[in-house]
Amino acid sequence: MPLYESVFIARQDISSSQAEALADTFAEIVASNGGTVSKKEYWGLRNLTYRIKKNRKGHYTLLNIDAPPGVVAELERNMRIHDDVLRYLTVKVDELEAGPSAILRSREERAPRGGGRGGRRDDDRPRRPRPDFAGGDAGPPERTGEGDAR
Repeated sequence: MPLYESVFIARQDISSSQAEALADTFAEIVASNGGTVSKKEYWGLRNLTYRIKKNRKGHYTLLNIDAPPGVVAELERNMRIHDDVLRYLTVKVDELEAGPSAILRSREERAPRGGGRGGRRDDDRPRRPRPDFAGGDAGPPERTGEGDAR
């Protein structure tokens, strides 16, 4: 059977548990028609690039699907008529990723490891010297009378 990745964006007004329940509903549609959903990933409430139906944010969810094309057509039909779904995209792929998707991997890389709010650098990068603007030789250049005529 062909493999698909399907991502849908749900309205910002619903809770994250409702968005996950919506993903479960779509997974049941796939399963009842003879397909399987191997992975469901909730990516969280994220900002949209532009407003969609007066929403600035949306709940993103990824489904990895192994199903015939007719099942995907039925899934997309249900996504199209559901009021909470803003957008969806289903793509046929050669193979499905076994681990976390790129979105979740990048989120893990960005997570702070020290538990603090930053401010302290633990890396070995050299620090750039800051210019001294409090006087001294590094002040702004003196103006001369040349070029000031209007």
